[in-house]
Amino acid sequence: MADYFFAAASALWLGILTSISPCPLATNIAAISFVGRRVESPRQVVASGALYTLGRTVTYVVLGSALVFSLLSAPHLSMFLQKYMNKLLGPVLIVVGMFLLDLLQVSWGGSGFGARLESRAGKMGMWGAFLLGVGFALSFCPVSAALFFGSLLPLAVRNDSAVILPTVYGIGTALPVVVFALVVAFGAHSLGKVYDNVTRIARWARRITGVVFVGVGIYLTLVYIFNVL
Repeated sequence: MADYFFAAASALWLGILTSISPCPLATNIAAISFVGRRVESPRQVVASGALYTLGRTVTYVVLGSALVFSLLSAPHLSMFLQKYMNKLLGPVLIVVGMFLLDLLQVSWGGSGFGARLESRAGKMGMWGAFLLGVGFALSFCPVSAALFFGSLLPLAVRNDSAVILPTVYGIGTALPVVVFALVVAFGAHSLGKVYDNVTRIARWARRITGVVFVGVGIYLTLVYIFNVL
């Protein structure tokens, strides 16, 4: 139980870290502007934030569960992962950590997708927030792809959790939008200040997590690949 609780906490942190990374943070800012446009109606702002969270969570659950079930249901692949997971995890964590530390950078196209999606969602009223959550969850950039495919999926496979861990991760990716929706809904006047603080915290959170990932990845590589320790 303690191990699963730690896995759930890790999934939540990976989701939060995804949400405050530069590319996903930009989409979340677009989502905040969409969700908060009806500032005169706090109830609609909160409802839109909840629908956006639901859209992201459902997307990650469907995608994550399909991939985890596929990996676990193939006997040969499942045996391969059980045998070599620890060996694979070390290099994967090193690569993910390097992305978080901006030591690895990959150009990513499709910058106009968000604007088109937001325009289409705007025509759907409050329910457009759900569509926005689905679309932004699928618009992976290098950091979010590394965190989802390189960190969350191995975590879900190791814990045989095709639904719960992706759900927790999806909630984590939408938390900033929920927080800002509540700030807007209840008339806080320090929205800019809150954003500045989140940006500052995000920078240090990425650096610390990146260092931890690289350190743990090096340790696992030395232990399971080179049998040094």
